[in-house]
Amino acid sequence: MRTLIFIVTGLVFMALAMWLTKPAKRTTTAWIFTAVWLLATLWNLRTGMSHGYSLQEELPIQSVIFAIPVLGAWLLAWKGRGR
Repeated sequence: MRTLIFIVTGLVFMALAMWLTKPAKRTTTAWIFTAVWLLATLWNLRTGMSHGYSLQEELPIQSVIFAIPVLGAWLLAWKGRGR
């Protein structure tokens, strides 16, 4: 459930950031979002490991948590370039 909450939160923040940004600036916004979301994912990884999970258990889950919102941000940035 925590994984789903993080993914949905990332998608909401990503959509909000892209909606508030002009299409010409969406590539910059995607870079900033990627960096910030990486920090959030690393924090979540550290939290999971502090609760007894190993890096081997956490890494695949954190990769999905990171990838889905970031791919969405880059897709919207790419679509926004044409306008």
